[in-house]
Amino acid sequence: MHELGHFLVAKASGVKVLKFSLGFGPKVVGRRIGETEYMLSAIPLGGYVKMLGEEPGEELAAAEKERAFNQQSVLKRILIVLAGPVFNIFLTYAIFTAVLSAGLPVNVPVLGNILPVVDEVEAGYPAAEAGLRPGDVIVKIDGVRIDTWFDMVNVVVKNPGRALDFVVKRDGELLTLRITPRSVEEVDPEGKKVLIGRIGVKKLGGGFFEPIQSDSLLDAPAKGAVATYKMGFFVIDSLEMLITRKVSLKNISGPVTILQESGKAASAGPVAYFMFMALLSVNLGVLNLLPVPILDGGHIVMFLIEGIKGGPLNERTVAITQRIGLALILLLMAFALYNDFVRLFSANNTP
Repeated sequence: MHELGHFLVAKASGVKVLKFSLGFGPKVVGRRIGETEYMLSAIPLGGYVKMLGEEPGEELAAAEKERAFNQQSVLKRILIVLAGPVFNIFLTYAIFTAVLSAGLPVNVPVLGNILPVVDEVEAGYPAAEAGLRPGDVIVKIDGVRIDTWFDMVNVVVKNPGRALDFVVKRDGELLTLRITPRSVEEVDPEGKKVLIGRIGVKKLGGGFFEPIQSDSLLDAPAKGAVATYKMGFFVIDSLEMLITRKVSLKNISGPVTILQESGKAASAGPVAYFMFMALLSVNLGVLNLLPVPILDGGHIVMFLIEGIKGGPLNERTVAITQRIGLALILLLMAFALYNDFVRLFSANNTP
């Protein structure tokens, strides 16, 4: 959807589009229709649009110069680049509106409720006996960093009767508390009795998700816009927490995790799959607006500078900034892939 936005607005602006590819890497199959070659490429993630005059220093024939991307006005170039993220966000809006029109809710994560902050401590349980208090932030358990409430729950339930060292932040200071989860017998989804750990802490505030529901078909478009807006700001808030290290960089996911999660969503049914697509699409839309060279937001910043300057930027400067941006993106992708493989290895070696 992202590349379709670039493609359609470029075509509407009279820019010559040389290639439109679904996926990256070597071409698997392709066909030229008119002046554009449409392709399927080997790596089935995203895609790209190649326009005439897009590359710095590209030589242009005099007859085609007026149709080159770099010869268009600053406004036209901004609109072409902006179309990608806008189409991403619109896809999310369309999916949310369709789901709401069907009478189903859209659950938007509430970031504050996902964080590992204790809201309530139950009397008579191990947490209270160890001295855990409301407002404590759980930082680590037995040396393992805790970024979300789910991380904490996952450790506790798997360790009934085993003493665990909790590192908590209280009033800006770090404290270590030894807590032994109480063994509680429960019935798992398969009907088997299992022992899980409980320490007696709760989250308040209405759960981890805010359900948005439509009262009617006429109400669905407006509620779809609200859900899209809130999901977009959830992405921004999550990014801010990554940058400020309030959550670990290990939460960054790459293509392996994306493919795994899309497979899970597909097996869970069409609604789950489309909701996963909506979340992924708004993530791509918002992140592409970041003012990082090579991303759409970086291009827009350079076009704005060109407009203020009143002339084109130095091609060498543009090329250098794009190389820096590419290096940053490749580094981020490598880190995301590392996280993916660590998750795979951990999943295959969990006792």
